[in-house]
Amino acid sequence: MKEVTATAATVDEAVQLALQQLGVSRDRAEITVLDEGRKGLFGIFGSRPAVVKAKLMIDPVEEAELFLKNVVKQMGVTAAKIEKQQDGKRVTFMITGEQVGLLIGKHGQTLNSLQLLTQLVANRYAKEYVSIIVDAENYRERREKTLIQLAQKLAEKAIKTGKEVKLEPLPAHERKIIHNALANYKKVTTYSVGEEPHRYIVVSPIM
Repeated sequence: MKEVTATAATVDEAVQLALQQLGVSRDRAEITVLDEGRKGLFGIFGSRPAVVKAKLMIDPVEEAELFLKNVVKQMGVTAAKIEKQQDGKRVTFMITGEQVGLLIGKHGQTLNSLQLLTQLVANRYAKEYVSIIVDAENYRERREKTLIQLAQKLAEKAIKTGKEVKLEPLPAHERKIIHNALANYKKVTTYSVGEEPHRYIVVSPIM
């Protein structure tokens, strides 16, 4: 973490000097006043300059984006483009370009891992929780439609057979899609079983 110490006639001047050295605005630095200084007699005798320390505050979203770009590059996907969309504390990184299939993996498993790791990096530096979504060629939207169709199909199966139907293990955000898709079904209920990462949904008929 970069930090500088600056000395000037006043605290305000020292702060401005420190920010100039860091090359950032006031909201990107943590300021500590080491010495408020003293004007002294007639502004000359016994005077002492003000001293401040400015520490650069790490932007969690920038760190997350840098991490994601480095990992994608290390995976051999060099032609990919990453666009950031931020809405408050919710950030989406959309990956487009050639070879993005390598980043998605089977049933989105690789993409989910990238998302988890990127979110961990962001929240390592964030003061408030930041929600990170990593998507590739709108895979998340296509996957959601597939999961909703699957949920409806399994609900019909549970109703027809009168038996519980178990899904394969799914990450939390995908289980939520299943639960929401069947929330208004009066003849079935859903619940999750097991521990992460093997937690799965059970669709149970209401007799």
